[in-house]
Order: sequence, then structure tokens, then C-alpha cells
Amino acid sequence: MSQSPVARPAILLVSPDHADTLLDSFWRYTREYDVRTAASCAEALEQATQVRAESGQVALIVTESRLPDAHVLEAFGQWRAAAPNARRMIAAHWDHFIADGPPLRAGMAKGKYDAYLLMPRGTRDEEFHNAVTDLLSDWGSTVADPEVVSVKIVSPVRDSLVLAIRDFLDRMGMPSRVYEPDSEGGRFVRDLLPDDASYPLVYALNREPIQATSVRDVAMSIYGAPGDFTVDEVVDLCVVGGGPAGLAAAVYGASEGLSTVVLESEAIGGQAGTSSMIRNYLGFPRGISGMRLAQRARNQALRFGTQFFTGWAVESLELGADGAPHVLRTAGGDVTARAVVISTGVAYRKLRVEPLEELVGLGVHYGAAMTAAREMEDQDVFVVGGGNSAGQAAVHLSRFARSVTILVRRPTLAETMSSYLIGEIEYNPRIDVETCTIVADGGGEGRLEWLVLEDVRSGEQRRVPAGGLFLLLGAEPRCEWLPEAIARDEDGFVLTGRDVPREHWRDGLPPANLATTAPGVFAAGDIRSGSMKRVAAASGEGASVVPLVHQHLAPADIAP
Repeated sequence: MSQSPVARPAILLVSPDHADTLLDSFWRYTREYDVRTAASCAEALEQATQVRAESGQVALIVTESRLPDAHVLEAFGQWRAAAPNARRMIAAHWDHFIADGPPLRAGMAKGKYDAYLLMPRGTRDEEFHNAVTDLLSDWGSTVADPEVVSVKIVSPVRDSLVLAIRDFLDRMGMPSRVYEPDSEGGRFVRDLLPDDASYPLVYALNREPIQATSVRDVAMSIYGAPGDFTVDEVVDLCVVGGGPAGLAAAVYGASEGLSTVVLESEAIGGQAGTSSMIRNYLGFPRGISGMRLAQRARNQALRFGTQFFTGWAVESLELGADGAPHVLRTAGGDVTARAVVISTGVAYRKLRVEPLEELVGLGVHYGAAMTAAREMEDQDVFVVGGGNSAGQAAVHLSRFARSVTILVRRPTLAETMSSYLIGEIEYNPRIDVETCTIVADGGGEGRLEWLVLEDVRSGEQRRVPAGGLFLLLGAEPRCEWLPEAIARDEDGFVLTGRDVPREHWRDGLPPANLATTAPGVFAAGDIRSGSMKRVAAASGEGASVVPLVHQHLAPADIAP
């Protein structure tokens, strides 16, 4: 049965003079979207309000750069209140495109809208439609229940385990939906399992359904159980960690002929994979989510022959002596490699407020937890952290939550957050920033309901209602599995290059820039002492490490 027009997501085309031109260009979307037109800011606001009243959603608003009753940036502010999750595009008429561009693009930098484009001048302006489909795809990945479902989850409750499973699947680029046991989708999955199967049930396409007791169960059902993990040959390069640095090393290593394996304990993308929108990554003028960036890089590495093993933490690294290969041991199997790149990234620091630690997954979340954002509708939400990840999380949460408050110990965000994000936060009416403030306590009956905030200058405390707490508290290295022979700084980050202690230098010379104290072992990205802690910098290090790997392997390559 086809969906009724009301059930379809809406696209609003706002144009006082060229609505017919826009409507002709958007004809191709009318089968799957409810495409509507409006001639003014007020009329578009009325349309958006009507869609919402009919339990529909506005996916995209496309407007001319000039409106009869409001400045276009003011109009976006009004429409945002009625359709907070809609993506926003200016399609300027060619008579106004050049003149209106410079003053309006400043608003795009502050997040007031997502794209500034020339109105289509023909029936197949595919560059224009590429931008449209990008925005619609981005919108579709953030709605509560996606249209395209790769994994069905059946559960009578949406508890911390269900949330963790959905978050893992989202980060892997596998859209999921939760079904009630008595729904049509729920009954379909239940019929595949014994009657006494315990919830949640997880059914991934082309996999056997399982009773999930952990995220690891889901990962194993998709990617294989212990014993399935076999790498028989000695590989040239093993990359430990599938964040931006590891993915770049895999792409460049495999593309240059190195047999390459990536081991990732969680989801591909690392912390960057949880970012809802990265706007300052080179080559993506409209921004890109961390998940999409990671999945594109993974597909690129796969195309060159990289093998990925997801869900396997490296438990130990045994260094090869006298040029022998290194051995990386996991619970699912071992990898023997001539060279190793450590790119395991960092973990968020714990808040260490015990009552709140007990509510992790029940309103309290470490990291951006994009999936949890969908559960925050009409809630008052708090984000702790002053870095870019915290800013991106706050912007994403503002699409759902009634209010978002960023809490930061420092007196300003300027020292730790990019200017473009600060501008976007200042513009967003749903986001507030409280400086010199920490979380001292919190609690609730079965899930988070309140927090106690403390002013670090005066010590004054106050209690506030809270439906969500997202903790992005800086970095702790993930390298407890490394042998002592690999030197680390006092905070546990891996030392490379000139930062390596002098007793490990050879002939008075330090190791190469990304080389560690162990021959054939390199470090790239956030795990490396002194790294910039930015996605682009991590990607650059991952690419830069590959020539060093080649240099290390060269003597073996030319040996008789």
C-alpha cells in the first residue's frame, strides 16, 4: 500500500517570483516527497506548521535569496522553530546570485542555513541535485525512524542496551528501527526465533536473528564470531584503530600495494564517527557527518584490498626481534605484520560522579551519542566539554531538545573550539553556554532527571531539571595493550620522532617523525603525543606514515 501524501516528508519551495521554475526542477522528488510551494516567509511558516500538525516532517526548505516579507536569514530563524530538523538551502535566482552571495554566505558559516546555490537553469542540473540529495540523505540519517532499514530491533522497551545497539549500528552506517513485539515487524522477527527468546532481538539483513545481550553480540552476528577471524599470511601493514588516521593509513597503504589489515574494537570512524556534522573538513563545503566520512573512507580502503576486522580489541602486541614480524593478539585471532600503525585514538575522560556513572545509557552518555539525540525531544539537555566535538553535539541536539546548555570549566570557549562553531552556537536560540561551571551531582528514578551544577569560582551550587547529559570531557589514550618497549609520555600518549627519549635515538639521530621506540611500529592521530586532535590532522598523519612504512620494509623487499 502506498503512503498517503501527508505521511511523506515535505519539501518546501519558497519563491515569490519563480515558484514554477523550482517546482519543475523538483518534479523528480514528488513521488517520494510532499513537495509544496509558498510565496513568502509567512506562507512557508504556515505550511511548515501545518505539516507538523499533521504529524509529518519537513525534510528540506529551499528558498530564493529575496523574500517579500522578511530577510531570508530572519525567515530561516522563524522556519527553524517550526521545523528544527529540516535542512535549509538558498537557491538564488541568477539575477541575484552574485550580488547576494557575499553577505549571505556569512550566515551559512554560522549555521543559519546549509547551502547557497544557483537556481537550476535546466531540467538536468545534476550539480544542483547532488547538493539536494546530500541534504536529504543527511536529514534521513537523523530522523527517529529511518525509511530504509538494514537492521530490525525488537524490544518492548528502549533501554540502555537498545540505545547502545542502535548507536553502534548508526556509526557503522546501518540504519535501524525498533519494533514493538506485537507489531508487524516485531512478529516477523519473533517468528524466526524460539518463543522464549529474550529481548532485544536483532535481525540484520542476510544474517541469522539473535537474542542480543551486548553490542558485541550484534557485532559478532554481522562480522563473525571468534574462530572466524583468520589472517593466514604475514601482512605488510596492520593498522590498529579505524578512526581518521587509521583509515587514511589503510587507504594509502593498500593503494600503494601493501597488504593491509585494520583492527577496530568498536565502530569504524572512532570518535570522529560520532560527529553529527564536520563543516571544516577540506573538500566538503556543505559539511559531512563523521559516520559518512568514515564509511566513505572504509569503502575506499576496501576497494584497494584492505581487510577490516570490526569488534576486535587488540589485547597485546608482541614485538618481533631482529627484524621478525610483529604479532597482534585478539580474542578472535592473531595478525602477524611486518609493520604496525597505532591509531587507536582516545577515550573521553570519566566524569567520576558516581550517581551519574550509574545512569550511563539512561540519559547520561559519553560522547555525542547521535542515536540518543533522537530520544531528547522536548527535554532540557546538557553538554559538558569545550572542544569541537562538544560544539557539534550541541548543535545536533538542538534539533530535538527543548534547550541545550554547554557547560565548560574555562571562562570562554575560544581557547578550545573553532570559531565557526562558536558563531553557530551564538546564533542558535536553543543553545546556551555556561562558563566556569561543572557538574557536581545528579540522579533520577531509573534514568537522569536532575543535575547539580557548581560555579568553580564561587562554589555556589544549584539544582536543575535535566533529561540528558552528554559528556565530551577531553582525551585519555587507549594504549594499555602496548608493551613497555614503546615509550609514552606522562599522560600515556605514544612518543614519536624527536619526542622519543634520547637513550632510544640511534647514532645521535631521533626516529622518523611518526616512528616510535620500536622498529616497524608507528603512531598516528590522537594517540600520538603532541598531535593536533583534529580530523584533518589525523588523516594527514595517517597518510604521512605510509612512506615511513615503505622505508622500513625496503630492506626486506630488496633482500635476496
